[in-house]
Formats: sequence, structure tokens, C-alpha cells
Amino acid sequence: MRHAAHKANKGSVQRTSPSALFRSSRGSHTARAVRAVRAANGDAVALAIDPVLAAKLNEVAPMTRRAIRETAKAAQRKSYMMSSASLAALVGTAATALAFSNIQQSSNSRLLADDPATTTTQLARVTGSTVSRSESRTELGPIASDQTAAAATSGAADAKTSNTIADAKSVQTTNNGNWELNDKNSAIDVSQLSRSLANNPQVAVLVDQDAGKLPEGFSPNHATGDSGLAYAFSQCTWWAYLRRHQLGLPVGSYFGNGQDWANSARAHGYWVDNTPRHKGDVMVFRAGQEGASSVYGHVAIVESINADGTVTISECGASLNGKPVSRTLSNVNDFQYIHY
Repeated sequence: MRHAAHKANKGSVQRTSPSALFRSSRGSHTARAVRAVRAANGDAVALAIDPVLAAKLNEVAPMTRRAIRETAKAAQRKSYMMSSASLAALVGTAATALAFSNIQQSSNSRLLADDPATTTTQLARVTGSTVSRSESRTELGPIASDQTAAAATSGAADAKTSNTIADAKSVQTTNNGNWELNDKNSAIDVSQLSRSLANNPQVAVLVDQDAGKLPEGFSPNHATGDSGLAYAFSQCTWWAYLRRHQLGLPVGSYFGNGQDWANSARAHGYWVDNTPRHKGDVMVFRAGQEGASSVYGHVAIVESINADGTVTISECGASLNGKPVSRTLSNVNDFQYIHY
């Protein structure tokens, strides 16, 4: 026996297979496609498909032409919106900067308007031979006349002073004067200022004193030949070396025996002649002269040049055990002298 349900029209029964979900038949708006979409959206249970799987299938399902067009339009609208937003932000930034600029200009204008006006004074150029700090100057004549009139009323004694003032224009002062320190009693002696280029300060003083007497081509900075004390103790040369150093004058270390000192000094550039000139000059004795050694000669140091023309010297010898003695000689031009 058959049931009536089995006689139902076969065409009225709609069956949809999973493959029909992805099969297109004459477009995307056919009844079959619509039923497939409905089955995927809400009738998945009737098709025995899990809803999650149906959602995944819908994600990977090919898009229709209409869906593609709508997606492109949506993307275009989104691009327009982004461009509009960017343009609006740019316009807003420019407007803000312009507003701040206007505010600053307005503030500067207000400050300039509040700044009080200043007056510039143009100084008049002073012409003539006399320059003054004041634009208006009064000659000495009217001033002297006023002072003279005032002095006339105070007596004869004041009249003399008035006459002196009246003649002030014709009085000329002298330009002569002396160099002075802060203390008026301490005048500078210009003659004591050194003009020499000598490296030795004591030699510089002596060179200034002997200006005009120096031999032609003399150099105060010649070689001294000094390398330290090299003479035997208590000899005349030993004492001459020590005494010259005490007086700050140059002297050589290897000038030889006493009688050889003049030639040795001259060879180094020292000034040597037959005239005693200063304290500290080396007096050179020939062999046997005035009690000098007949073999080695002798040297001594000039300690003073006396008013009567004599010379007082200091000297030493081997027999004196390093203790110098003094004597005065009158025949001063018979010796040679080493100056500096």
C-alpha cells in the first residue's frame, strides 16, 4: 500500500546539493541561486551543513558582478572620504597658522602704537680753528671786560688783577718742563735711562756713558769666552775673574797668563785701549812691569779713578793666599785696559 505522500508531484520537491551553491545558471538572480543563498544563510540545517561551515563557504564563494561593482563604489567612497578628511586637516592647519600670524602682527602693531615717539637731535658741525663742547661760545673780551668792571669797584689792588685778566689773550705760556713722578720732588734723570741694546745690564749702562767714544763697529753683545772659573787659586788671574763677576762685568775663562789677557780679550771683541775709564776695568801688566812677573806678567782690577789722575787697583798673587791687596799707580797710560 502506498502512501499519498509518495504520489506528490516530483517537481514540487526542491533539492539543493552543495555543488549547486557554486554553480551559476544564467546569472545570479535565478530561483535556484536565490534558494541556494537562502539555504546558506538560514536553511543550512535543512541541507545538513554546519552553520560555521556555511559562513566559511559564503566567504570564499565567488562574488557576483553586482557585488564587485558595489565593492568598488564603496572603496571609491572611502577614498573620497579620506581625501576630504586630509584636505580638511590641511586647510585647518593653514587657517590656524594664519590666525596666529594675524594675532602676532596685531600685537606688534599695538606695541608700536604704544611706544612713545622719540626726538632726534642733529648736532651742528663746528667750523673754525677753535673747537668747543658747547655750541654757544663767548669770547674772552666780554668776560675780561666784566671782570675788569667788577674789579674797578674793589680798589686799586684789584684793578691790577683786572688788567692781568684783560690781557689774558695775549699771554703765552712756555712748554718747557721736567719729567716728574707722582712725587714732585722725584724728577726723572733722563740721562740715566739706558739706550743701549746690550744684553748685560751693567754693560748697557757703561755703553751709554761712553756714547761717542766707542770704537767703530763695536758690539756690546760680543762673545765673552766665559765658561766658568778655570784659573788657579790666589793667582792674579783668579782674582781678576772673581772681581769682574762681582761687579757684573764679562770676562773670559781662558785668557792665558796675565800679560796675554789684552790680546785674548781683543780677539773676543772686548774694547781694549790704554785709558782707564770705569771701575772694574782690567789693568794688564807686561812682563816685569811695576813688579809684575818677568815670565807671566800680571793683571789687576781698577777700583777707582782718582781726581789727581791716579788709579787705585786691587790685586792678588800666589804668596797672598787668596787675600787681595790694594795700591795706587800714577803712570796709568803705560798699561792696557780691558773695559767690556
